[in-house]
Amino acid sequence: MELSSYSDHAVRLVNSEDPVRGTDSLTSVEAARTALFAPGSQLARRLTDGDVGRLRGVRTRLRAVFEAAAEGDEVRAVDLLNALLMEYPVSPQISGHRHRDEDGRPLWHMHIADHAANSAAGYTATACMGLAVHLTELGVDRLGICQAAPCRNAYLDTSTNRSRRYCSDRCATRANVAAYRARKRRESAGPSSPGERTGRTADASQDSTAAAER
Repeated sequence: MELSSYSDHAVRLVNSEDPVRGTDSLTSVEAARTALFAPGSQLARRLTDGDVGRLRGVRTRLRAVFEAAAEGDEVRAVDLLNALLMEYPVSPQISGHRHRDEDGRPLWHMHIADHAANSAAGYTATACMGLAVHLTELGVDRLGICQAAPCRNAYLDTSTNRSRRYCSDRCATRANVAAYRARKRRESAGPSSPGERTGRTADASQDSTAAAER
């Protein structure tokens, strides 16, 4: 597994809470196992009630990283992530697991060893390292917060033209429909001012962007 792929751990943790609707997936050990961990993993087996509380605290701090990046404050995003990296260091190692190439040789790759004191620390170290690799390889602006209100999910932009604005196709469609309906309401209200015409142009642009993301 490439280190950058661990960035999904960070997204999964941040999105385990919907701050607008007030919902939280980390309500118990079993709920946290389902929301965050691979079935039967060592970290999942070691998870305790104390870990659940610690993960909630890390979640708040990781959301702040995504929000700073979404607001264009790159320095703050990096500083917040660096603070987590220093607090939750990783132990990288070369691993082949059971994966082999066509000649039977191990497919060596970097892996993060689990030497953490508890499951929360292990998960956090993995998530932060993956996010750091993603950030440094692709850019801080690849970290975002969904713009389809009221959704506030975090996402990682892997589009070729850095155009992603929504966490999912569902949110992109919802934003597109909302913009279309708003434009139709303005058109049915009669002649518009120059400012409103400009607004329609912006809506059309948003529609195009949402469609492209899908």
